[in-house]
Amino acid sequence: MTDSDIDEMGPVDYLVIEFPADRPPDGSALPLLRDLVERGIIRVLDLAFVRKDPDGSVAGIDIAEVGLEGEIDVTLFAEAASGLLGDTDFEEAGAALEPGCSAAVLVYENTWAAPFARALRRNGAQLVASGRIPVQSILSSLDALGSEI
Repeated sequence: MTDSDIDEMGPVDYLVIEFPADRPPDGSALPLLRDLVERGIIRVLDLAFVRKDPDGSVAGIDIAEVGLEGEIDVTLFAEAASGLLGDTDFEEAGAALEPGCSAAVLVYENTWAAPFARALRRNGAQLVASGRIPVQSILSSLDALGSEI
């Protein structure tokens, strides 16, 4: 990837999605992910899976070993590997997991925001902070507001 490619990119985010030890992922979210890609909203840069064993050790697992079911061809995402994720990232993802659980690690570009980001960069602006508010926090805040009324 060249510097000019990077200048054209939208913001890049990552997610670590934990699956319970007693319920492996069923693949029901993959068609929704594919839809986001096909509509140009995001571009999947990396999709990898890790498992945290009961003893706390973390290992990467092949997408075919995850046990996904459903109508979507899981190999569609098997080739999403930009090289951004490394062993340290998998260890950090594993640290967030409960023992016995597995997780998907997704790195994606927000292609919908690329024109906005390009315009800001061309004018010398730079992103100095970013964050995400968990839905649970919003719901808690709304519940608290509701009890005060």
